[in-house]
Amino acid sequence: MQKALLIDPEKCTGCLQCEMACSFEHEGQFNPSRSRIRVFTFHQEGEFVPYTCTQCAEAWCLRACPVDAIVNNLELGAKEVVEERCVGCKVCTIACPFGTINYQQASGKVAKCDLCGGDPECVKACPTAAILYVDADQTGYDKMRQWAAQSVSAAQATA
Repeated sequence: MQKALLIDPEKCTGCLQCEMACSFEHEGQFNPSRSRIRVFTFHQEGEFVPYTCTQCAEAWCLRACPVDAIVNNLELGAKEVVEERCVGCKVCTIACPFGTINYQQASGKVAKCDLCGGDPECVKACPTAAILYVDADQTGYDKMRQWAAQSVSAAQATA
């Protein structure tokens, strides 16, 4: 059974514990800028929204990579970056419609959520259960897309 991250923005307090746990797990340092999960802040509304790779079935990042550095882990359902293959061209960052693949200046490679091998640190670090690791069929991907569309519309209306 594949699992996925389920994010409930209404429970997020913006504490950034998920970012800290992720960066420590993957980079060995508490540095939110090196995290594979981000917390977006809607300043005027006082709301916070964690976001990371949705491990989408379409996987445009995987298809766009010219050196096959992004592979599908069929057991986890994660699209993983094979660091040894990555040449840092950033084509995958352009291909990702959600902006959840990040170029890491220090390594010259890209990084994205790999679900921590099936034991996501962001889930364990979240004090409000705003991030859960559940059966992939329970994630409400359509709900997430609707929420994202509403957020974009609201942001455009205030701009």
